[in-house]
Amino acid sequence: MTTIKIYSPTSPGRRHQSGLGKERLVRAEPPRSLVTSLKQRAGRNNSGKITVRRRGGGEKRKLRQIDWQRDKHGVPGRIVSLDYDPNRTALISLVEYADGDKRYILAPEGLKVGETIMSGEMAAVKPGNALPIKLIPVGMPIHNLELTPGKGGQLVRGAGQQALIQSKNEDWVTIVLPSREQRLIRGNCYATIGQVSNVQWRTITSGKAGRVRHWGRRPKVRGVAMHPAAHPHGGGEGRSGIGMPSPKSPWGKPTLGKKTRQKKYSDKYIIKKTGG
Repeated sequence: MTTIKIYSPTSPGRRHQSGLGKERLVRAEPPRSLVTSLKQRAGRNNSGKITVRRRGGGEKRKLRQIDWQRDKHGVPGRIVSLDYDPNRTALISLVEYADGDKRYILAPEGLKVGETIMSGEMAAVKPGNALPIKLIPVGMPIHNLELTPGKGGQLVRGAGQQALIQSKNEDWVTIVLPSREQRLIRGNCYATIGQVSNVQWRTITSGKAGRVRHWGRRPKVRGVAMHPAAHPHGGGEGRSGIGMPSPKSPWGKPTLGKKTRQKKYSDKYIIKKTGG
């Protein structure tokens, strides 16, 4: 388990600041074939328009290519490193396979340098191994879960996340996702056993706004503090509320309690929904 580092209050920003202890990390020089340049888009789409507000700046980063498919079946691999990735909340591990190939994977909680992992139907049921979910016992925590066989893991990839196998029925497996949503997934879809590493990531306190800017997050301004031409909540003499009948987005759309989820082809496999 990753430790939490508490800083001495040498300044107002340091007084309540905390970070992740890196004494457990074992770093290795990333192979050049697994590292590519990453262009910062600052919340903009391909035409340059801002589609995600309050993004921009941040540190220059390199993208580590993660093996989401885990398609190296039957080949054992040794864990070489347990490293920090600036592009995600979870820790990553460099795996060196018996045939000389090297790949990055999401590090599950409890995985140590020097251990051996494997993927495929013959792999043992232990953290770090990837198997079809039909072969994983009921109640076992999993992550990096596929929705389409062979496409690669799409679900449960954030720090500390885990899904649970609830039941099995012929070719389908019922999965309980971290959101408590229950979903049917084909049994030949692959998943990695274990909980995603860096469980205590959510307990980190930034301590000051400048540290958050390094993460690529810009300031967030309240709608009631804006000019009336800039936001439906703006304007008025003195302080004003958010108005009735409901809060609005900057474009006048309802926000509080508004369902935002769009219909997808895979919605028919949801047994129990959660949230909007």
